[in-house]
Amino acid sequence: MTKLSVETPAVLVDMDVAERNIRTYQDYCDRHSLRLRPHIKTHKLPFLAEYQLAQGAIGITCQKISEAEAMVAGGDMRDILITYNILGTAKISRLRALSQRIPLSVVADSIAVVDGLSDGFKSAKKPLPVLVECNTGADRCGVSTPAAAAELAAVLNASPGLRFAGLMSYPPVSSAAKVAAWLSEARDLIVAAGTKVPIISSGGSPDMWRAHEMPLATEYRIGTYVYNDRSLVARETCAFSDCALSVLATVVSVPSGNRAIIDAGSKVLTSDLLGLDGYGHVLGRPDIVIDQLSEEHGRLICDGPVNLAVGQQVRIIPNHACVVSNMLDEVILMRGDRIENPVCVAARGKVW
Repeated sequence: MTKLSVETPAVLVDMDVAERNIRTYQDYCDRHSLRLRPHIKTHKLPFLAEYQLAQGAIGITCQKISEAEAMVAGGDMRDILITYNILGTAKISRLRALSQRIPLSVVADSIAVVDGLSDGFKSAKKPLPVLVECNTGADRCGVSTPAAAAELAAVLNASPGLRFAGLMSYPPVSSAAKVAAWLSEARDLIVAAGTKVPIISSGGSPDMWRAHEMPLATEYRIGTYVYNDRSLVARETCAFSDCALSVLATVVSVPSGNRAIIDAGSKVLTSDLLGLDGYGHVLGRPDIVIDQLSEEHGRLICDGPVNLAVGQQVRIIPNHACVVSNMLDEVILMRGDRIENPVCVAARGKVW
């Protein structure tokens, strides 16, 4: 097969680059004595998770129960952290069933979540490890103060079927000192109350090369690094040559001299901008902007002649690789310019 024989739109993954990215960051973590727990939401592929574990990762991170189930069904996983509040008897029943197959832990940021987990695990043979999620400035989920973290840790300790396992945060970018101060205060309050804090889990791809600046963390969660994307290039975290995932698209119309239409729209490239101008970077054509997406169409424009022809293919580095991974049933593996084989995205659509 050649690139031209691939039906488009298609998502391509250069395995040489992906494997290099995994090894390079694992080497960084090893040099700085960081325990790496990669987030599989970027690739959603059990065989890539196995490769990450083989290089030295301590376990994996999943966002939803169905993601974790897909990874366990498709590969040899050893330890999973689910970093999402789990609510409802149906989900907790599935969580308990999964906990009987593999060591796993979860997070909570409220008594309501803790109570639900306790109801589901109070008769379990082993307590479920639960980390308190902390809002250290990103303003998503998480308890809002160190004191609140200590209070919820105490509630966890008193809840049947559960065990307080530590603290977890998805921190804001470039805020290592602030995050360390927040988590240090929470840890000290919990220790002063007589409870150990065995795990402090941090993460984030934008700050991946500065993870050692927050030595308080006992483990580091990171996802996008396996593929990288345009948003990380814009942050100077990586280069386009470090981007393993690309979208192959075909020009289907050239209606004017400075405009072309491709067969990859929002169903492939997604609507994520992440503060960037346009919906992806056309490799070899920095003068082109993908300025509009509809479901099946992407519009390419430039200040001068677009110099594209109907039937021509372009490769695009998307703004956000993680979401693109979830858009198609399969990705096509490559080695350099050689197409190898398509693989099903095992955890695609696993949002439950």
